[in-house]
Amino acid sequence: MMVSLSVVILSWNVRDLLLQCLRTIPVAVGSLPTETIVVDNASSDGSSDMVQREFPGVRLITNANNVGFTRANNQGIAASGGRYVLLLNSDTRLPPGALASLVQFMEQHSTVGACGPRLVQADGRAQAFVFGGDPTLLYLLRRGLYRLLWRKPLHDWRTNQIQEADWVSGACLLARREAIDQVGLLDENIFMYFEDNDWCLRFRKAGWKVYYNPKVEIVHLGGQSLAQNPEAQTAYYRSLDYFYRKHYGPVPWAMLQIMLPLYRQLMQAV
Repeated sequence: MMVSLSVVILSWNVRDLLLQCLRTIPVAVGSLPTETIVVDNASSDGSSDMVQREFPGVRLITNANNVGFTRANNQGIAASGGRYVLLLNSDTRLPPGALASLVQFMEQHSTVGACGPRLVQADGRAQAFVFGGDPTLLYLLRRGLYRLLWRKPLHDWRTNQIQEADWVSGACLLARREAIDQVGLLDENIFMYFEDNDWCLRFRKAGWKVYYNPKVEIVHLGGQSLAQNPEAQTAYYRSLDYFYRKHYGPVPWAMLQIMLPLYRQLMQAV
């Protein structure tokens, strides 16, 4: 039977979270022909043994070293055979029918190259940064000013409206195989942050649309604030710098360097 959906999950010392995530996949896909691929980045907590023991039908790729988020996901994508590929964080919980619904949405919209669901926290609150616009200078300024002046995000994360977006979160991102074959894999120059922005921008440049579909809702236990995590801040701004050099050229990149101190202050205003 031809595989319709390939679920790719990166694992690194998250055995218990991975166990719970894998348990929710069968009810989330229903009768949809699905393969699940776990790429383990040299975990030391017994994650690989757990997968082999509890989920013998899951394909396991074990790395001798931690090769990073983007490269490990690319290993999973390259090994997959589904018409659709889902990048899924290990700290997610999938309700019944969720992935089947996302695939159905893609089947009904042939021009969509990637889509993502609403992500919610364990308490049901909508999670921030699940979709948005390209990080142009104007967009970053608007985003920061919304936080400073109106004490709210630029986007309504709680919306129920299915809408076109520039990007959707890589925590749960469904991509069409045809689109992946056209634009290539994730950019391995990005360690973390903006790899989903970059991929979605490349899809759009190739003529594909990107959609946010809040009719499908998935629990995501991650999503810690950048303001509270210095290491995450460093990775965030390093990736933003690379994104500008890659997509916008030297003049916008130089302007970004001038604007960054203000943007950092605005992002910490709330």
